[in-house]
Amino acid sequence: MSGLQCLAAENIWFDKHRYDEAEKRFYEGPNGPATHSHQQVKTAVQAAKGRQQKRQHRNSSSHTGADQELVSRMKSLELENQSLYKVVEEMRAALQKLESRVAMLEKTPTAVTAPCTKAAPVQQVRVVNGGDDDDDFDLFGSDEEEDAEAERIKQERLEAYAAKKAKKPSIIAKSSILLDVKPWDDETDMVKLEECVRSVEADGLLWGASKLVPVGYGIKKLQISCVVEDDKVGTDMLEEEITKFEDYVQSVDVAAFNKI
Repeated sequence: MSGLQCLAAENIWFDKHRYDEAEKRFYEGPNGPATHSHQQVKTAVQAAKGRQQKRQHRNSSSHTGADQELVSRMKSLELENQSLYKVVEEMRAALQKLESRVAMLEKTPTAVTAPCTKAAPVQQVRVVNGGDDDDDFDLFGSDEEEDAEAERIKQERLEAYAAKKAKKPSIIAKSSILLDVKPWDDETDMVKLEECVRSVEADGLLWGASKLVPVGYGIKKLQISCVVEDDKVGTDMLEEEITKFEDYVQSVDVAAFNKI
């Protein structure tokens, strides 16, 4: 019996709706109604599609940003290449000029110029008539006239320098001195002591202001200033002249000494 005959002999095709109903109930038993399962499947499919669309959108945006960054980098590289190309062209042109100049210098030899030296004056040969001796010929001339001329010029320069230096005013070195003149006791006449001090006179000495400074026990010392020329008056001379007044002066000290 062939397969077609076997299928024709079976009566399952007449009860197909029963089998379909049984299959439907079998699937509805554990999973619920068919409509609910179809709705869940549809919802899951829609959610999957939404996620896929979001993923595609995200990928497309990231690709767009990456493409923009790549384009900007390519533009910057193009600008940098252009600037480097300009620099290379300038260097190439400078190198060509240098090579051409070197080649020109190699072709044309440079003339070596010797330093010019001052020619020595030619001395005339003096010939003594009627003489055959070699000593009569002055081949090199005499340097006496040149030495005399140089000596004269040197002397004139020295005299001019001395005259210029004499006209220039010389600076006089001066100093300011502050002296402390101490009396013997409190009964010493300080007015008379100051008169004795100021009576000391010398070329280059100029007395200044003075004051009485208390020392102790009613004794006061005379503090007096003066201006002296260093080359003419010294502190030793002042001390020696002031201490000559033994009736009033006990000692003399230099309180301050300053150059002016």
